[in-house]
Amino acid sequence: MTDAQRTLSDHRIARIQKFVLQDRYPRSLGRNARLGHHGSGGSYQVRLLTTDKSARGWGMSHGDDREVERFIGWKVSDLWDPQEGTRPEAYLLDIPVHDLVGHILDVPVFTLFGSKGPNRLPIYSGAIYFDDLDPEDNPGGIKRILSCCQQDYEAGYRAFKLKIGRGFRWMSKEEGLKRDIDVTLAVRERFPDCRILVDANDGYTLEDAVRYLTAVADCDLFWLEEPFPENRDDLLRLKEAMARLGCKTLIADGESRSDQSDKWWRYGAYSQKHIDNLYRLAEEKLVDVFVLDLGIVGFSNWRLIMPELERAGVKASPHTWAWIPRPFYVAQLAAGVGNVVIVEGIPGTTEGVDYSAYRFTQGLLTVPDLPGFGLKLAERDG
Repeated sequence: MTDAQRTLSDHRIARIQKFVLQDRYPRSLGRNARLGHHGSGGSYQVRLLTTDKSARGWGMSHGDDREVERFIGWKVSDLWDPQEGTRPEAYLLDIPVHDLVGHILDVPVFTLFGSKGPNRLPIYSGAIYFDDLDPEDNPGGIKRILSCCQQDYEAGYRAFKLKIGRGFRWMSKEEGLKRDIDVTLAVRERFPDCRILVDANDGYTLEDAVRYLTAVADCDLFWLEEPFPENRDDLLRLKEAMARLGCKTLIADGESRSDQSDKWWRYGAYSQKHIDNLYRLAEEKLVDVFVLDLGIVGFSNWRLIMPELERAGVKASPHTWAWIPRPFYVAQLAAGVGNVVIVEGIPGTTEGVDYSAYRFTQGLLTVPDLPGFGLKLAERDG
């Protein structure tokens, strides 16, 4: 047993508390290609773990109380594997256990992972939706999109992910494609020093994607995410068209799923079929970045699968929307294991949570050298 494991074995879980937190975005967010308005911020469940020696750790944690109460009295060393993270039987407490172990050992989560990545990371605002279409009785148009970008620019972002695909549901196909193009050109003109990423949420056809990239060829897009449901033939033709255009935009894919695994495995709740298809596409250089969801894969699992992505020559950017703590979890993961090309940021605040230890300037997020995740939860009764 290592010294760290001996230290963890001296702590037993004495209390598990559940709280619901509320996020507040800086503005009400609009629609994307497939979904309606995203509102002003969601709520979610967290758990606070306290040991018999008064060490504490907290984080997002779903599931029923009855499924986690059985861990009261367990040694922390029985919940934690130094090589793999939270043990599978305790995955409902995955994030809180990482925070707790970091506090007991007095190290950041990224140190637990080996500190293989940078602690200053590029981050983009994922909060630029179809805000030009609102309010419906008097749409703000492209000026409103630019205003949203400006608000996030002033908050420190230097990269924006623009939602595209307005013609899938909200406008006619031609009008929607034209608006997608006009928005992209306008943002590039207004913010020449910023990265632009775009996300169609599978709302394009191959033809749409080629027409769009042709029209914005001078915008130097960082990536195109989920242009259409991933399939080899369309992605191959898309890459061929991009080569003709001299377009080096990355293709990011993998978040959405049409099915799910019937059992939890190293890719969480994603199906074997979905993952195998992604790797086949990556092998042919048709997908460059995997944007598998942070929670669907699982935090500990992300640590385990990252070497597989690296061997396949694929970068990662775990999908974090729509809960504000999750980008900070990804930042710790990136600083710990590397291979994260950019972090999906969620502008806003969470009632009762202090994020200030993470310095955020000029588009870079600096991960603090503090125990656990470095996020402070306000004292609570109960």
